[in-house]
Amino acid sequence: MLIYIDGEFLPQAEAKVSVFDHGLLYGDGVFEGIRSYNGRVFKLDEHLERLYDSAKSIMLQIPTPIETMKETVLETLRRNNLHEAYIRLIVTRGVGDLGLDPDKCPNPTIIIIADKITLYPQNFYEEGLDIVTTSIRRNYPEAINPRIKSLNYLNNILAKIEGKQAGAVEVLMLNADGYVVECSGDNIFWVKNGVLVTPPVHIGILEGVTRNSVIELARDAGMQVEERIFTRHALYIADECFLTGTAAEVIPVVNIDRRVIGDGQPGAVTQKLMAAFRQLANSTGTPIYV
Repeated sequence: MLIYIDGEFLPQAEAKVSVFDHGLLYGDGVFEGIRSYNGRVFKLDEHLERLYDSAKSIMLQIPTPIETMKETVLETLRRNNLHEAYIRLIVTRGVGDLGLDPDKCPNPTIIIIADKITLYPQNFYEEGLDIVTTSIRRNYPEAINPRIKSLNYLNNILAKIEGKQAGAVEVLMLNADGYVVECSGDNIFWVKNGVLVTPPVHIGILEGVTRNSVIELARDAGMQVEERIFTRHALYIADECFLTGTAAEVIPVVNIDRRVIGDGQPGAVTQKLMAAFRQLANSTGTPIYV
């Protein structure tokens, strides 16, 4: 495996960063998780736009123009001879001293890793997930805005740990006001009487690329889609529920906090959107090999 770091493609064993890099010392940086299917990178432009927006929000100047970054992502895939892959694109504040001052980090570090990923086994897509609510509240937007896909992921990790201790592979997260926001690594949707509902961005969620694709697919199919706030009660009485994410794609949820959702099976709307998303992902995107 060849990994891109600051202009070089290095073997995995040689791909290293300084212990003084502020991405390591303080989680100071941003990242994107991107997928490729059938030799095409899905929604590459949207992922790069979010990366650069996240960087701008934390006053991190990415030295590489976005079009150059795009080509470097594609070249990383080519060098590894990958068609189906998961790409992790990372930009840290760079090497500095042991203090917090970002001005002491003159050169951001850029890392691109391309490999394969399997987040959930196939039977979860066929049978659905059981999830639980975590006591860990999602970050306040006024503290660490969830719209920024930063390297500071401890909030999500603590939630994930609590879920694993409860025997759940994913957890439901609430904001400080008790409203449902998202899961530790995925956005959430539910269906009631044919209406598809998901939390709005302003409530404190990451605006997922897969989330936005599913909203668009649903509306194109003539579904009513609402972005509004809600509590767990709405999920408990929902007809269907599912999660979306770059690695997870679209995956059903059939049980939340020991409450069966609908009839306990992946619902018709969920299955329709799963199929539509897979078709979209496998037929569109930026070509890797031209």
